[in-house]
Amino acid sequence: MRLLPLTDDERQEWLRLSLSENVGPITFQALLQRCGSASEAIRQLPDLSRRGGSRRPLRLYPESSARRDLERAYQIGARFVALSEPDYPPLLREIDAPPPLVCIKGSSELARRSVVGIVGARNASAIGRRLARQIAQAAGRAGFPVASGLARGIDTAAHEAALDTGTIAIVAGGLDVIYPPENAALQAAIGESGLLVSEMVPGTIPRESHFPRRNRIISGLSRAVVIVEAALRSGSLITARYASEQGREVFAVPGSPLDPRAEGCNRLIRDGANLLLSAMDVIDVLSAQSVTSRSVEPLPQIAIETGNDMSVHISNLLSPTPIDVDDLIRECGFAPAMVHAVLLELELAGRVRRHPRGAISLA
Repeated sequence: MRLLPLTDDERQEWLRLSLSENVGPITFQALLQRCGSASEAIRQLPDLSRRGGSRRPLRLYPESSARRDLERAYQIGARFVALSEPDYPPLLREIDAPPPLVCIKGSSELARRSVVGIVGARNASAIGRRLARQIAQAAGRAGFPVASGLARGIDTAAHEAALDTGTIAIVAGGLDVIYPPENAALQAAIGESGLLVSEMVPGTIPRESHFPRRNRIISGLSRAVVIVEAALRSGSLITARYASEQGREVFAVPGSPLDPRAEGCNRLIRDGANLLLSAMDVIDVLSAQSVTSRSVEPLPQIAIETGNDMSVHISNLLSPTPIDVDDLIRECGFAPAMVHAVLLELELAGRVRRHPRGAISLA
């Protein structure tokens, strides 16, 4: 399928649909497949959720709010890019359930190259910061942009070292929200010479639940992720887990067993991550990889009628424990298209929950 820019009206409807109640990335794509367009999906949402068993109207994201979000992005020099457009980061498009849209500011070309993610402890040691700078500088000189999360410590060191060669900052809030406050100048510089990326609309204040989503985008944009200092309960380990699930190369810098900031990295290495002793370890791997991108397959419009008996039967087979959708299809005996249609209605009604790797459970 050719990747084509959306019209302004289509972009607004994509944003509305993606921010409407109970519409996650998987449901978004299922709705496009079923309805043919975002505007038609929005029109059908109330009926679909009612058929799924919802007892109240589904909350649709207001048209005025979507228009305001698009205008606010434009005012700060940013723009929303949809999954179906050429400027959407190609590696991010390949992950399981990619964000339907991302808000970007700066050079989208950086995300089309082989990117190395560098993340680590906020309370990083001096040697940890030095290592992050060395890795970022070497990666940049070799032609690989550096991605990180603009956090204190390792993230900041990596961004600063890669400013001249190309760096991508993925933030947890809106692109117009400065977090942490001391990185205001750095965030502005990246917006001018690098690339800022967010899954959130402008004005969004970062919350705890936003950071894992940010980490998923860091790894999704990167061909390899390097962890420099991480405690056992570190957000950097969440990034490493996402990277592993997405098929990315994971590297970890070893450290002293006496330093809590090294526990996470040492555990990663023990569990199979690549041990990184110098920047050349990751550069050699990236240089050997062929740079390929997968285009989005066309989604044929499918009209499906489901019945209440089928919905009840599938609901009765579900439990709070996640089950793979393929296993559910085998158990219920219905056609796969019918099962997916019922699950879509149940999800819009808030009665089921999606999980990684295609699993589903009662909400």
